[in-house]
Amino acid sequence: MLIKEIPEVERPRERLMKYGVSNLSNEELLAILIKTGSKGKSSRDLASEILRRVGDISKLKDINIHTFESIKGLGLVKRIDLVALAELARRIYLNNNRDTKISYTNPSLIYKDNKYLFEGLKQEYFYVFYLDNKKNLIERKLLFMGTIDRSIIHPREVFKNAYLCNASALICMHNHPSGEVIPSRADVEITKTLREIGHIQGIEVLDHLVVSDDSYFSFFENNLME
Repeated sequence: MLIKEIPEVERPRERLMKYGVSNLSNEELLAILIKTGSKGKSSRDLASEILRRVGDISKLKDINIHTFESIKGLGLVKRIDLVALAELARRIYLNNNRDTKISYTNPSLIYKDNKYLFEGLKQEYFYVFYLDNKKNLIERKLLFMGTIDRSIIHPREVFKNAYLCNASALICMHNHPSGEVIPSRADVEITKTLREIGHIQGIEVLDHLVVSDDSYFSFFENNLME
């Protein structure tokens, strides 16, 4: 049944206005965010299929723009909206739970908390985490996207953003779509370059993590940040 075929008082938006947002189901809330359906599918149908795919509403925090590619009627724009919402909700949650905030001196926890950023990606994504003098996160930025086998990293962009957010230190993280996390020669060279520039600029490069969906390599843990 299409949304327009549902009695007006039972449509998600009308129910929200009449009964309040807390009285809507997960399916209804998702349907409002999806906005429109497609041929033969209502927004509630799409919402229901999303919930079946994830199994648990909490897993929506781990989605990326490729997660629901196979759902007919859920185009790129709708998937971008859902990913943006998931990330916003995640940031709100983390901001309200600062007592349990991860330590940005622990590579294993950094990986576990951020590996969702790279799931399903077919090319390399290079993120930089900017930290204050207590190693608390100020900002996380996606700076570069490369081909399937390499990213073109410009140190000036890495440090320009460090100056803009007044960072005292930074951590780099990028993925290898192949699943192999052993650093390439290029990975080693760019890490060395960033460390040298950081030393001159007074912005410490603490670590560089190379990650896949199920593992990681930390330059710091392997004594390669000396």
